Amino acid sequence: MPDLFEIMESCRAMRRLKPDPVPDELIAKILRAGIYAPNGGNNQKWRFLVVKDPKIKKAVQVIYKKAFDEVIGPRYLSSAPPPGSNKEKYLRQHAAVEYLTEHYHEAPVWIVACLEDGPTPNRMAGSSIYPAVQNMVLATRALGLGTTLTTRHMLFEKEADAALGLPPGVHSYAILPIGYPMGKFGPVGRGSMAEFVYQDKWGQPYAAVT
Repeated sequence: MPDLFEIMESCRAMRRLKPDPVPDELIAKILRAGIYAPNGGNNQKWRFLVVKDPKIKKAVQVIYKKAFDEVIGPRYLSSAPPPGSNKEKYLRQHAAVEYLTEHYHEAPVWIVACLEDGPTPNRMAGSSIYPAVQNMVLATRALGLGTTLTTRHMLFEKEADAALGLPPGVHSYAILPIGYPMGKFGPVGRGSMAEFVYQDKWGQPYAAVT
């Protein structure tokens, strides 16, 4: 198993996944990693829905594709490549996003990360679920499985949460489609630290990074 820094440095978004079954014991390890994460007040209001039912996944995929067609797809076509990328890489990423959109429901297992956060959650709520999501992403990579953090369904959150069968006062914050990857892990594409890290004053370079 690679060490933690190697896992983080090679944790590419895996959007092309094989339909082969994933053993429950591996999913259990991933979920355990999520529950090790910090959360507000250690209240542990997170809930994790494991979805294998093809009908549920297909119902959510329809919503996921609607979000792509109406919002995400046009945004990709009109956006410039992000830091650490170029037009060619960006177009490859776009193709992978399109692939996931069409095959989202074919990933053998989903983990839906949810919070019991009541009817009107505030912007602090994510701090009690996204650390768990990141732990699960890293655990998935460590086990040689592929995933990507998806939140697009939240553009139509009421429809998606209804399709997932979530009760009132519970909201989904991410879906991790999990399977064996078709591609290979490798360095993630990011800009240099100097583009993102400041010291004491906004825009002032931090001397320790380049």
